[in-house]
Amino acid sequence: MGSAKKTSAAAERRAKIEELRRQERARERRNKTITVAVCAVIFTALAGGTGYLLVTVKGEEQKEDKKQDTARSTPIKGEKTWDELSRNHVPQTVSYPMTPAAGGDHAQAWMNCDGDVYAKEVPQENAVHALEHGAVWVTYNTKAPAADIKTLKETVSKTPYSLLSPHPKQKSPITVTAWGKQLELNTASDPRLATFLTKYVQGTQTPEPGAACTNGLTT
Repeated sequence: MGSAKKTSAAAERRAKIEELRRQERARERRNKTITVAVCAVIFTALAGGTGYLLVTVKGEEQKEDKKQDTARSTPIKGEKTWDELSRNHVPQTVSYPMTPAAGGDHAQAWMNCDGDVYAKEVPQENAVHALEHGAVWVTYNTKAPAADIKTLKETVSKTPYSLLSPHPKQKSPITVTAWGKQLELNTASDPRLATFLTKYVQGTQTPEPGAACTNGLTT
């Protein structure tokens, strides 16, 4: 019974994420289509035809879909990648080769990552377990201004499979980390932040897609 409930909850979370992605793709496609349609109407009025309008709009929609597929498969500028990371559950503290940790051996329990915002630093071993479940871990240090931290809190709290916490030891003001992926940012307004979240929240790099981001550690 418990297993069935967990499976159902995971399916609901995946559906919510896919719906958010679908809405974003639809919004981008709609804006693109409106722009093309307006231009096409002007051209049609001058050329005296309607077929061109339909063909142009459909063609631009297909181009936009292809563009988005390419974006998902193209590395984000500045991101770092680590392959073949170990995935053992260990009771001890782990020395990770990157800061913040982006994968490797980790604790048995994961940090809650259902849009959770933590005011204090969290154990890396538990955060890495959340990454294994497909979460994106957003961190910041003392260089990040209060306005940026506020933006990060708002963004993460609306994003399933994500968590936010301070990380004093990292070099950049803001860092976003997924399993085997990491990107350093100077400001929360950097558009690569949204790109990273869209691409790696439950992305193809996830070792355990659909695994829970609830019922883990909260402090």
